[in-house]
Amino acid sequence: MARIPRSVVPGVPAHHIQRGNNRQAIFIDDLDRRVYRELLIVGTQQFGCAVHAWVFMANHVHLLITPLRADGLGRLTQWMGAKYVRWFNQRHGRTGTLWEGRFRSSVITSARYFLTCSRYIDQNPVRAGLCTSPGQFPWSSYACLALGHPDTLVTEHAEYCSLGASAPLRRAAYRDLCDPQVDDATLTYVRQVFRRGERL
Repeated sequence: MARIPRSVVPGVPAHHIQRGNNRQAIFIDDLDRRVYRELLIVGTQQFGCAVHAWVFMANHVHLLITPLRADGLGRLTQWMGAKYVRWFNQRHGRTGTLWEGRFRSSVITSARYFLTCSRYIDQNPVRAGLCTSPGQFPWSSYACLALGHPDTLVTEHAEYCSLGASAPLRRAAYRDLCDPQVDDATLTYVRQVFRRGERL
């Protein structure tokens, strides 16, 4: 069976998800997350990718990411797989694959959908029942985008910057955007778009 092409367009943001094989944990504790994050910072610089929103869940990762070249996201994912999986396996005394097949992504060309996707990513821990508000979860971009905490992993996108003329206004607008839970219709829509690999 032919492989379904992955949606990657240079200079255009994409919603990128990578899951643990059979939904197994890819992070056992915060040290795993710290190592993954540091590797991701190095990798995005090396392969020309900009991360605009992110969350590290126990068994999967969401990134809102813009590759600057056609092979950037693929090479980043391959490099992260080699570096992080080797470290994870050695630390936890395991062997074999960690990830569920190839990475999946959906290209985003709509301004409105970009912010919907960013909100969807930062609210992931709330939907999973890990916290009651996104600011309580330390492993996402919410602290940077909504509260102004420094984050060398995050590159502000033009759509985020359009939320306000100053940093405090942008943060307040993003907090307002993330305050209500993503409604069921929007949640279903985001998941359907991602499954179909549509460009929005």
